[in-house]
Amino acid sequence: MSTTSALLVIDLQRGVVQDCFDAEGVLERTAQLVERARSSGVPVVWVQDHGSFAEGSSDWELAAPLSRQADEPLIKKEYRDSFADTDLDAVLESLSIGRLVVAGAQSDYCIRTTTQTAAARGFDVTLVSDAHTTTDAEHDGVRLSAGQIVAHTNMYFGGLRYPGRHYTAESYDQVRF
Repeated sequence: MSTTSALLVIDLQRGVVQDCFDAEGVLERTAQLVERARSSGVPVVWVQDHGSFAEGSSDWELAAPLSRQADEPLIKKEYRDSFADTDLDAVLESLSIGRLVVAGAQSDYCIRTTTQTAAARGFDVTLVSDAHTTTDAEHDGVRLSAGQIVAHTNMYFGGLRYPGRHYTAESYDQVRF
């Protein structure tokens, strides 16, 4: 598989990030990554939740300061996994992508599911450790803060191993395209 990189920005929409941990910081760091990718000639691929929000609604729109350029691919998804029932695989193949740099929301759902699927499909993956976010969660009486979930997602992904593949969790200022 190619080692050509793409920046994959997942669900950083107004309706998704409004109550998320460090949303303003995540959006600003992601915007800087987008500009670095564009200036380096690295494709930016946008994924937007198309099942929870009506297309064109305020909640469906990308959160400021993010903006998609008309020639950048947009993947409209209805499931947590950005590969499920979308053309993401075909888009990445058409761009000869072998490495994904991932930012977005929500860490414990769409980020974790999509990065895991990308790894299983043979992509090298860099999870941008300070450019993904989520909300607090409770399960079976155990309450986790969004910060704990982000930290756990980084720890989990930083330790992921598949034969012949490379996975990292790096801060936005350490990411190289």
